[in-house]
Amino acid sequence: MPRINPYINFNGNAEEAFNFYKSVFGGEFSRIARFGDMASEEYPISKKEANKIMHITLPIGHNVLMGNDVPESIGRVNENENRSKIAINAESREEADKLFNGLSEGGNVEYPLSDSPWGSYFGMFRDKYGIEWTVDFDPNDRRI
Repeated sequence: MPRINPYINFNGNAEEAFNFYKSVFGGEFSRIARFGDMASEEYPISKKEANKIMHITLPIGHNVLMGNDVPESIGRVNENENRSKIAINAESREEADKLFNGLSEGGNVEYPLSDSPWGSYFGMFRDKYGIEWTVDFDPNDRRI
């Protein structure tokens, strides 16, 4: 069965955002590549962009959260218009609370974590980096 892994873009603060995500989820980065690592005569990288993140990965359970900084030469990412969400299916109410509270810190809660009309414990927010998340715990989901 294939896995689906979210990949998110940032305007120069990918490392800061991923350190924040690591503080909530735990674990270690499995890869960090910087634009300066690929610099060559054929692909020169400015000193301003050399330390920015070209690719970063944080394993979370069976999935991997991936991201990068968008080079200024490509243009800025409109982070507040990103209508995609990263959906987390927690294994318990306690885990849902921990992840929701940790990731939403400094962000904007759009739907507080609570018992939903469809029977799960659900919440939705935009984190302090503009990324939208949902957290859900369904006690009747037999896959967990």
